[in-house]
Amino acid sequence: MRNTFRRGAMATLSAALMAASAVLSASPSSAASSKSPITIALITSETGLAASEYSDSPQGFLARVALQNAEGGVNGHRIVPLVIDDQSSPTSVVTAVQDAISKHAIGIVSESALFFLAAKYPQQAGIPVTGGSFDGPEWGEQPYTNMFAADSGSVNPKFPVNTVFSSFLRAHGGTVIGSYAYAISSTSIRGATSAADAFKSEGGTTGVLATSIPFGSVTFGPEALLAKQHGVNAVFAAMDGDSNVALATALQQAGVRPKAVVFPTGYEPSLVHSPAWPAVQGDYFVSELRPADLPDAGTKQLTAALLKYEHRPPSQFYDYAIAESWLGTDLMLKGIELAGPNPTSASVIHSLRNLKSYNGAGLLAHNLDFSTAFGHDQSPGCLWYLQAQKNGFVPVSSKPWCGHDLPGTSVAS
Repeated sequence: MRNTFRRGAMATLSAALMAASAVLSASPSSAASSKSPITIALITSETGLAASEYSDSPQGFLARVALQNAEGGVNGHRIVPLVIDDQSSPTSVVTAVQDAISKHAIGIVSESALFFLAAKYPQQAGIPVTGGSFDGPEWGEQPYTNMFAADSGSVNPKFPVNTVFSSFLRAHGGTVIGSYAYAISSTSIRGATSAADAFKSEGGTTGVLATSIPFGSVTFGPEALLAKQHGVNAVFAAMDGDSNVALATALQQAGVRPKAVVFPTGYEPSLVHSPAWPAVQGDYFVSELRPADLPDAGTKQLTAALLKYEHRPPSQFYDYAIAESWLGTDLMLKGIELAGPNPTSASVIHSLRNLKSYNGAGLLAHNLDFSTAFGHDQSPGCLWYLQAQKNGFVPVSSKPWCGHDLPGTSVAS
């Protein structure tokens, strides 16, 4: 659904990554005697193939911890941040998670497309995990009830078809969809297939469903010609930013003029006025969390903390990775606070599973109820659309666009 598709491109990185050992920073800390420091760990990809998406995620994590400590910590406990690099490696992510456990982190914030490969270790150790649920279905599968998706509440492991992208494309005049995915990633394929299936359910037709794209491809000449041949006038691409821009360029060169193009990745300050910027003019980008262009209490707090503690100016608006790591950290801190003056990993899990209303101070389009969400999608699923215009991204509306699951459907296979 909304996360599956937005995550689709983010999680495509997981199947293509190489091996190395994890790198960690910070000092050890125990999980909980009165007024003692409390360590929380961030697992993310600072280096390797996934770094293009996640290398700045520590900024959100560190800024949120710094803000909390400036306010006196949590119930008098100072929070010690531990940043661990999984090096975009399927083997290193396991080492990274084991290191976090050995350093006595009371909880783990995950912003890694590879976390599913190591999820069993915190589950077996009884350690809570918060963060972005873009890597896999374990966020809603038994026995992983220690995991709390800060962006979606949970994941439906059946991955039902959702209309959040198809309805937007149809509303903007699309009648024939071209939908694209990496062959190496089941999550990417699910996203592209689901968008096409939902599009058909709303009266459109599928011109191209290309799910055999090589990971990281920047060559789309044949795909563009095929799109022209089949009359594609609506485009969805569950790929990373470089591939999406290359696809947009190829379509333009082939004379394909879609009525609407939707990219679930790429809403980043680095794209604006880059050499690729002209190729995506008029295209639509997705922000699962409330964008800085639509300020409220949550966006203002995040932007101000990034400036004060990470020296990131408002002109460099926070991207998906930063917002996700901030949100995952915020939820973990909330769980520690609710666990009382002497929190343990077990009491944090208990407190989070009883948290009935959470929206990240307005960063989310809806309230999450963690007491009922496990194994289910958020309904309705909502996100924000922004259009690439001459001088930057412009929100389509101040309100998020919402879609719904189609009953009885699944793209889990």
